[in-house]
Amino acid sequence: MRYREVLGVLTGGNAREWALGVLTEIAAGGTPVLGVRHPLGFLCLPVERDGGIGVCVHIWTSAARPARSTTSQIHCHSWDLISHVLYGQVRNVHAALTDTAESPTHRVFEVVSTPEGDVLRPTGRTVRYAPGRADLFGAGDTYTLVAGAFHSSVIPEDGEAATVALGRVRPERGDLSLGPLATPLHHVRRERLDATETARAAELARRSLWTSNTQGG
Repeated sequence: MRYREVLGVLTGGNAREWALGVLTEIAAGGTPVLGVRHPLGFLCLPVERDGGIGVCVHIWTSAARPARSTTSQIHCHSWDLISHVLYGQVRNVHAALTDTAESPTHRVFEVVSTPEGDVLRPTGRTVRYAPGRADLFGAGDTYTLVAGAFHSSVIPEDGEAATVALGRVRPERGDLSLGPLATPLHHVRRERLDATETARAAELARRSLWTSNTQGG
């Protein structure tokens, strides 16, 4: 099981070596992995999906067209996250939410993923949002986030970054996003990369990781 393997790699301090191997294999077309253009602004390479667990490599790069978000970057997961920064920097901005029906700034949307894409369903919950504590993580850092914690992931100055993300679902939790108050129920198709685009993304990340290794950062 890749989840347990990668968790052991992270705790053992060998994440970069593991990622270089995986990215090299994907770049060479040696796996069935196909990337996804994620609405949160990164390219996702799904290394493992097995029931309620997953292992992905997330790549933020100006070299690829981002997917369009119909709500916002502020969201929470139905799964506990372990994230390891391979290169670049990631700022995790916690959300301070106040439930209110008076002068709210956002509506809470349920996000239900299907093979065809995502269904975004507006709920009756409205909130006032303010940015909370912001934690900055650099190459080699590992951080965790519990399911249900609203946040956004920001790449400083639109830089290049990549992470290994491990998720374990908590069935009592849901995937949620904050969006405009009047946005109706709608569907969003997840745009899958083809084999060539996937290989190109993996090679870009591999080169960036290799360069950061040789530069010692």
